[in-house]
Amino acid sequence: MLHARGTLAQLPPPQPPPAQTRALHRYLRRHIANANARHPDVLAAQRKERARIRSEKGIHWGGRPLAAAA
Repeated sequence: MLHARGTLAQLPPPQPPPAQTRALHRYLRRHIANANARHPDVLAAQRKERARIRSEKGIHWGGRPLAAAA
């Protein structure tokens, strides 16, 4: 609502209709958020590879090699 001395510059910008906003959010969720998602098989392979490297180094639950912990 305009005050006695108010101008259009003081008004907040108009909001898009709720349906348009929902459509935009739906689009962004499907296209932008999943752009960097990787296939579950790729993630599983990466986990296995990291576990193999940790076991070669002797790093277990503590986060340090067993020789350095003793």
